Amino acid sequence: MERREFIGTAVAAGATAGATAGGAATTAAPLTAGITGPDTADPPATTPAPQQPIVIDGLSPSTLNDEYVGLVRQAGVTGWHKTLSEIHSFADAWRYVDENPDRILIATTAADLERAQAEGKVGLMLGWQTATPLGDKSGQGLFVGDQIPAHGTALRAYYHLGLRFVNLTYNTVNAFGAGCVEPHLGITRAGRRLVEEIHGLGIILDIGGHTGEQTSLDAIEMSDGVPMVCTHTNVAALCDNPRNTSDRVFEAIAGSGGVIGVSAINDFVARNRSDRDILATPQVGIDVLLDHYDYLKRLVGPDHVGIGADFTWGRQGGIDPDIVLFGREMASEQTPINYVRGFEVITELPNLVDGLRGRGWTQEEVDKVCGLNWMRVYRQVWGG
Repeated sequence: MERREFIGTAVAAGATAGATAGGAATTAAPLTAGITGPDTADPPATTPAPQQPIVIDGLSPSTLNDEYVGLVRQAGVTGWHKTLSEIHSFADAWRYVDENPDRILIATTAADLERAQAEGKVGLMLGWQTATPLGDKSGQGLFVGDQIPAHGTALRAYYHLGLRFVNLTYNTVNAFGAGCVEPHLGITRAGRRLVEEIHGLGIILDIGGHTGEQTSLDAIEMSDGVPMVCTHTNVAALCDNPRNTSDRVFEAIAGSGGVIGVSAINDFVARNRSDRDILATPQVGIDVLLDHYDYLKRLVGPDHVGIGADFTWGRQGGIDPDIVLFGREMASEQTPINYVRGFEVITELPNLVDGLRGRGWTQEEVDKVCGLNWMRVYRQVWGG
């Protein structure tokens, strides 16, 4: 089913359904009330077509291939932020885009996402969940004394390859600061210099979530006037898990004008410290995930909440045991990643939208969560 058919069916029917990772999407609720996207049938020449607000997945490191791009398009998503790593991953992404110019483009500005929407394409945004590709744990080679070299770090080269999001750390300490399992350690000297370069280039700084609380707060404190985001996390006050984020960091992100993306990973809404000795987390329904959206709405307001589902479709691997088992030894190094029932793949996005509406979110608020909040930050930091 093509994207235009999916959206058209959704608008006409307004029923809730989803799709499995390997199946096609079925009839689903509209992402926006009574609005059709650019892929719908052409209206009469005398009637301008209203435009559906852009829908953004704030972070999902799923595999970039024809099947997943098809799922993204079926879901009506225009902007997809994908995790990359070393230089070869950028080469692979650009190669795929070059081979599929009718379906996808690299988006480095807000205008690029608007163009993708107008052309019925996916706007692919590139990011890092850790800055370790810039150097080893000691920070050797990154800086000269206390100064960024005149040519900058390698970050500038990655920027020209399309990098537009950078998180300093991934769960543990590195040259730039501490991860979420070390929340009381602050940002390092190298981290401060890197934050300055990130802002100077016009890259979005991603904090919270994988980054420790104190490191995140330090980065926000030195970034006056620049909106920052947490692309994918959940609420620590509702689920005491190291991977989740504190109210202090949420309020600081909102105070910067930024956005908090809510993850759909089951462990991060259903596993807390009291579950340390349980090897497998029971799957919960989407209502538990919706509690996190409602909490953030009450805490920071609907202008600072977005989608950051963190889908890992097509990828192998799992979750660090320090996150789900709190350091408890286990047979394997990682546990599988599972998602809440009802939002296990991007084509089930209408279930989330219906759930928000059922909780009393207005259409304007739903549109903000689905993409307008992310677009506001993109436009401010990237331009366009």
